[in-house]
Amino acid sequence: MSTGLLAVLSLLPIAAVGIFLVGLRWPASKAMPVSYIVAVVLALFVWKVPGATVAAASINGLVVAATLLYIIFGAILLLNTLQESGGIKTIREGFIGISPDRRIQVIIIAWLFGSFIEGSAGFGTPAAVAVPLLVGLGFPAMAAVIAGMVIQSTPVSFGAVGTPILVGVQSGLAADGSITNDFLALVTMVGGRVAILHAIVGTLIPLFVVALMTRFFGKNKSFREGIKVWKFALFAAFAMTIPYVIVANTLGPEFPSMIGGLVGLAIVVTAAKKGFLMPPKEEHWDFEDKANWDPSWSGSIEIKDIAHKSGHMSMVRAWTPYILVGLFLVATRLKALPLIDWFQAWTVSIPNIFGTEISASFQPLYLPGTIFILVSLITFVIHQMNPTAYVRAWKHSGKTMIAASTALVFTVPMVQVFLNSGGGGAGFDKMPLELANGVAALTGDFWPLFASFIGGIGAFIAGSNTVSNMMFSLFQYDVGAQIGVDAPWIVALQAVGGAAGNMICVHNVVAASAVVGLVGKEGDVIRKTLIPFVYYATMAGALGYSIVWTSEKGIFNLGTMIATLIGVAAIYIIATNRSRSPMISVDNKPYKSIK
Repeated sequence: MSTGLLAVLSLLPIAAVGIFLVGLRWPASKAMPVSYIVAVVLALFVWKVPGATVAAASINGLVVAATLLYIIFGAILLLNTLQESGGIKTIREGFIGISPDRRIQVIIIAWLFGSFIEGSAGFGTPAAVAVPLLVGLGFPAMAAVIAGMVIQSTPVSFGAVGTPILVGVQSGLAADGSITNDFLALVTMVGGRVAILHAIVGTLIPLFVVALMTRFFGKNKSFREGIKVWKFALFAAFAMTIPYVIVANTLGPEFPSMIGGLVGLAIVVTAAKKGFLMPPKEEHWDFEDKANWDPSWSGSIEIKDIAHKSGHMSMVRAWTPYILVGLFLVATRLKALPLIDWFQAWTVSIPNIFGTEISASFQPLYLPGTIFILVSLITFVIHQMNPTAYVRAWKHSGKTMIAASTALVFTVPMVQVFLNSGGGGAGFDKMPLELANGVAALTGDFWPLFASFIGGIGAFIAGSNTVSNMMFSLFQYDVGAQIGVDAPWIVALQAVGGAAGNMICVHNVVAASAVVGLVGKEGDVIRKTLIPFVYYATMAGALGYSIVWTSEKGIFNLGTMIATLIGVAAIYIIATNRSRSPMISVDNKPYKSIK
């Protein structure tokens, strides 16, 4: 069978997701079973994978789905606990004290706080923390989910203390021992290059977040209302990415996102309190009254304005649960501390499922869900909660989690069948590699323009930048060597694309949506996050092409032209927005400027 035909067949499970989930807007609970069936049929009858292997991959997928549901439950429980205790009410009032402008709030919480949580824990944890916090502050559930997904890009390559680079890239490249005898040095160099690419491309991500929010969830449906805070958005971007690049190129891949997020938070919150680059009071932007929202924006979790039983709670006390989440995540993931060994000591495993090489395992104490539940229990004590209210938080959390289970039960097994499709009787590579082979054969020297998209497809399928890097890093390195360019730069493009792919990953979207009870609208979320993903992968690919081909093709090559066009377009949009956009009054009604 030809490489091109195998690539087309490998694309079918992804196409099924695109057609039914994104195109026809089916809920994930209906679309993902179709995609699972397509993957199983291809594995059994085209790739000729043994039935036992397909069944084992499906069981492994169910185990992974169960761990995701556990994390979802913990995140929902923490939100409900803070709502019942009155903590959310106090946190909301605190943010209004910084700025009542929703554009400012989403940048601080999603971009900066989310980057810190990503650097600490990774694996979708930022969405489990930042998304419900945004809903608690009064954001529509869908707006919160989209914001949480879009920032799952720049910080992701260095999430979970550098796991996507140190484990993903290094494991992928180590499969070929002839590349180098010092893989750690190689991946550290790749990590530095990844940070540079992310810093350039990620500069516009905070602006994307606010522009998407005002366009899809504002009264006037205007991108311009979001772009009006471009100065603050770029300031927040640089406050995170500058320390991020410095750390990646001096300390290594473990801490760029964590330190970048923390430094950015300190700088931006301080500046915001002093009014630096903040929009004038008469231009503060807010959502319409909830009664006027589109019903599809809201999830099943209703945030009530519950005050603490004493009538007042201090800001420090209200924020303590989130501070504890951050501290526990860091403490249990730093190898220099003993807690990581304690939390990983208990492993539940199912080895060699159905006699295959596929094994399933998880570490209950190490999962972020355990930390969320632990912090919820601590919150019960420090917020002096009523036992009845706390029981109510547990009940509501369980009901919300169950609603997400159907989609994940088919989503993750589909992923595992797709990833474990190699070694069948037909002798083909696993489906993701056959897909990449087809693209490589078609593109030739233009491969750098597409390398980041392959990384993104890997993350879209697997739901993990780490898995995408493990799967494609060696392939990317080999293609780079074959076309005669600096191969580590191609691997860097893989890692950047793999991070960006989290924006559109189905089971990440399902998980983030489930945290706020927004089940069945996953396709609508992906339709919107697809916009920043395409920008991210295109811009990264253009930069990569320019970098690897400049010495041979000159500075004015195709990649430079594409990157320049994107940059000029961004400057033009910002510049014309300043001269054309209406002012936004306090009641969010537009009026024309007097000229």
